[in-house]
Amino acid sequence: MSQNIDYSKGIYDARQLGGGRMLILGIQHMFAMFGATVLVPLLTGLSVSTTLLCAGLGTLLFHFITKRKVPAFLGSSFAYLGGFSIVAPMLADADGNLTVANTQMLPYACAGVAFSGLVYLVVSLLISTFGIRRIMRFFPPVVTGPIIIAIGLILAPSAINNCQANWLLAFVALGTVIVCNI
Repeated sequence: MSQNIDYSKGIYDARQLGGGRMLILGIQHMFAMFGATVLVPLLTGLSVSTTLLCAGLGTLLFHFITKRKVPAFLGSSFAYLGGFSIVAPMLADADGNLTVANTQMLPYACAGVAFSGLVYLVVSLLISTFGIRRIMRFFPPVVTGPIIIAIGLILAPSAINNCQANWLLAFVALGTVIVCNI
């Protein structure tokens, strides 16, 4: 593998990285995947096992189509929580478990998630046709940054409530994040 890789332009084929870096990237993806794939269904009151099954099938299909060039995992996303909670509001029971407050609205929320999958398919076809660089011009950091900030703000009340249960663990997690990002 070539050691002269310009990382500032991004890596679009993970095989350029070599075995060691691919292993570290895989472990990083595993931790990111597990947190999102388990926490999102818990926050929305949906089935964790169904989410894991669909995420696994979607990832296998993705890797089959892309010929394993992109090290990605397809799973649940926190980006949908805002819209999902508006369409099908959540209520916590006495044990703190979330359930859908109005189950009649749940099919609409799930249809919205399925529709977003179709949008994902269209975007992937556009990337396949025009190339990633031409498509990414429409998503500069000034566009994607506020979206990520909005997701964080939506999750902030949940984080504060979870911190109240164990402040020591909350500060250890915060310290770990700060140290790892320096």
